[in-house]
Amino acid sequence: MGNFAANEGLSIFVILVWLGINVFLFVHFYLAFLVERYYYTRVILGHALSWARAPAACLNFNCMLILLPVCRNLLSFLRGSIQYCSRTAARQLDRNLTFHKLVAYMIALHTAIHIIAHLFNFERFMDSQLMINSSYLPYVLSQIGNNDNRSYLNPIRTNETNPTIVMFTTIAGLTGVVITLALILIITSSMEVIRRSYFEVFWFTHHLFIVFFIGLVLHGVGRIVRGQTIESVKVHKPDECHSRFEDWGKNGTDCPEPVFAGNPPMTWKWVVGPMILYVCERLVRFYRSQQKVVITKVVMHPSKTLELQMKKKGFKMEVGQYVFMQCPSISQLEWHPFTLTSAPEEDHLSVHIRIVGDWTQALYTACGGDKTVVQDAWTLPKVAVDGPFGTASEDVFRYEVVMLVGAGIGVTPFASVLKSVWYKHVQENKNVFTKKIYFYWLCPETQAFEWFADLLQSLERQMMEKDMSDFLSYNIYLTRWKDAEAAHFRVQYEAEDDPITGLKQKTRYGKPNWDNEFSAIATQHPGSKVGVFLCGPTALATALGKQCISHTESGTEFIFNKENF
Repeated sequence: MGNFAANEGLSIFVILVWLGINVFLFVHFYLAFLVERYYYTRVILGHALSWARAPAACLNFNCMLILLPVCRNLLSFLRGSIQYCSRTAARQLDRNLTFHKLVAYMIALHTAIHIIAHLFNFERFMDSQLMINSSYLPYVLSQIGNNDNRSYLNPIRTNETNPTIVMFTTIAGLTGVVITLALILIITSSMEVIRRSYFEVFWFTHHLFIVFFIGLVLHGVGRIVRGQTIESVKVHKPDECHSRFEDWGKNGTDCPEPVFAGNPPMTWKWVVGPMILYVCERLVRFYRSQQKVVITKVVMHPSKTLELQMKKKGFKMEVGQYVFMQCPSISQLEWHPFTLTSAPEEDHLSVHIRIVGDWTQALYTACGGDKTVVQDAWTLPKVAVDGPFGTASEDVFRYEVVMLVGAGIGVTPFASVLKSVWYKHVQENKNVFTKKIYFYWLCPETQAFEWFADLLQSLERQMMEKDMSDFLSYNIYLTRWKDAEAAHFRVQYEAEDDPITGLKQKTRYGKPNWDNEFSAIATQHPGSKVGVFLCGPTALATALGKQCISHTESGTEFIFNKENF
């Protein structure tokens, strides 16, 4: 329970508070439309009125939250401020995209409820107009204000129309259709298969959020939901006058004709703050992206991995951070995230880019990846860099014992960590709290090792020279190799260096037994807090998260951290 509380306690608390606020708003606004003021509105619409307004309140709340998790500069600032007070609280900011998705799902749910309820409302408004019967209260209510058109209850003013026409000729109906279509496109294009395979589709459709928020603010301007005014309720009490509607407004009656008015739009009050914050965020990004970036070196690694070394005036970073990159010659709008593989101690910033899509392939070609001759500096494409932005890996040096787990190209943030560790020891930095690093690298094929093995060989050689070989323990796994494929290399297993990586540490085949690994580390470091850092797929994150919770040998506490982009 202690490990569970350390890893998931605050996250669960935040989620429960968020769900609690949603439930409170739903119930509160459901009951708010059951009061006397909306008695005559309910005569026409029934409880569908409350079923439409309650999710609308929840939509306002969640639309207020949806932009905050993607304000990266704000989160980086908060992370730097909070982590000095609480490392656990700072870790919650690394789950910003998870929360962003949860809020989006909640918006989709309440949007569906809101739409379904209003479809019933439009039908009932129309039925009230069509039922031409002066002894039928909904019809009488629908005729109020027909002459001056000021104090009306039914927004459908004539029986010579239909709900579909009204939907596309009213502000509420038209904006409702627009924001619903925008929301559908945003959510469907965010599916994992589309986001991974067709990033451009995801990128461009996601910017429909601008249309969504404009439509959201305008949605209530038409004041289509109407109720009796407070002044009217004082002189015309619905519970006493509803049965005497034939005498309303006549001389000698104590029931004057009720006066109705629409509710003023409230959504803007919820979303204007986050919208201003997001605009400021984009202005900061735009300013930083305009600063000059010079590509100083291009390295073509095996397995179509491109390394770019760049310089940018005033650029400062921490280990494991990432940047967004744009190449105007490829696209003026697209920005893609890449982890920094350089260390803070180096005089340049570098990224390693695996060529897997149209944009990365175009960058590979622009940098001369398909050419054998050396490219002149002036022929290299111009790039813009926005960042750096904070990640979980920033906290590596806050743990005495660290487990780094990278899968494939997911090893990139740990390149920065391992380089920085080495620089700190070379400089004999006495402030390094970390005493032991366990590094695990999982790759499907041998080609993926080639670009990173050089760094590991250099670290291995230098640490042996400094008599620091016990500081870093690394384990490399070929996950897709079977025993038959590995037989040839097992013949050479007794050789001094591994035949695949060239390292002293031998490559292993298959997948790690995480249960054994965690137990061994817990036994080696009793009573320690072990920081577990992963950059890899969701399935591996789930497995490691469970291991962090279940292992408590010798009082060791495992704290799980995952990279999110």
